Amino acid sequence: MMRMTVLASGSKGNSTVISSSRTQVLVDAGLSCRELLKRMAIAGEDPALLDAILITHEHQDHIAGLAVLARRLKIPVFFTESTHRAWVRMLTPRTTMTYAKWLDHVQHERETRTAAVAASAAASDSTAQAQDGCTAGDAAVDSSADHNAMQDLPVDAEGLCGAGTAAGKKTEPAQLPAVEYFHSGTRFSIGDIEITPFTIPHDAADPCGFVFEAEGVRMALATDLGYMPPNVKAALRRIDVLLLESNHDLEMLRDGPYPWSVKQRVLSRVGHLSNDATAEFLEKDYDGGAAWIVLGHLSESNNVPELARLAAEQALGRHPTLLGNRILLAHQAAPLAPITL
Repeated sequence: MMRMTVLASGSKGNSTVISSSRTQVLVDAGLSCRELLKRMAIAGEDPALLDAILITHEHQDHIAGLAVLARRLKIPVFFTESTHRAWVRMLTPRTTMTYAKWLDHVQHERETRTAAVAASAAASDSTAQAQDGCTAGDAAVDSSADHNAMQDLPVDAEGLCGAGTAAGKKTEPAQLPAVEYFHSGTRFSIGDIEITPFTIPHDAADPCGFVFEAEGVRMALATDLGYMPPNVKAALRRIDVLLLESNHDLEMLRDGPYPWSVKQRVLSRVGHLSNDATAEFLEKDYDGGAAWIVLGHLSESNNVPELARLAAEQALGRHPTLLGNRILLAHQAAPLAPITL
């Protein structure tokens, strides 16, 4: 048995649970930790059973709750290395320094080094004088004092002196319980789920879609792609449940409220699939294998759910052999009921 539960899909946050009978994986964490746990409870998914989090790319609507959720559940996060690096850079504060400040910084470091050398020389002279009058008894007392001082140092859970994190220290924003890297095009496994990542055309560091396979069932997730290249079309063959982007209606986007620069991005080959582009794939390149097609990442400003559904149904309707495919619409505000095969 495999199950897909779409917790959220859209520009305000994306997250989906993929489950076999023994393994559960969360794909993306684009809502807050609290909201993700709430959505899982509504959908009947137990967060304590999650084995890992899998990230498609580093855009905020896919990683907003990632760090907090991973730390709370103490589970590993799977990225491509480029996506992980991009995510860490996003969370790292950037500082700039003027030339004048840099000169001041260099001068300060030079003065600090000079003072340290002078202090070291003075300490060496003082130590040499003290050693001339040192007795064996004094050495024993000093050794005892050092031991007592060591006992006063903080000890972490592993008993290492001074190696623990100071109480109350702020958690680093990019800190995760564990990080695992995968490579697009190379199959790997989490538990009994085999995962095949494939490259998608999107304006991110190393964006991926995924095919999940367990117990003879194949599920796929392909959103956030500007067009359907051959590798994506090939990856989406022989799929039983398909979550596919149908982001915008072309006329609504062109006449809508977005700035022209944003419209250009969405329409570009590294943007998002329109209803028409999705319908074209379903009509010309889709093999008809899915029992369920879930249309996802629908724009709230530039699409209407029924327009997305109509375009997909008309495309499937041109092929009588595809009429058995059932279409669902993923929502931004609430989870879908789980799809189980």
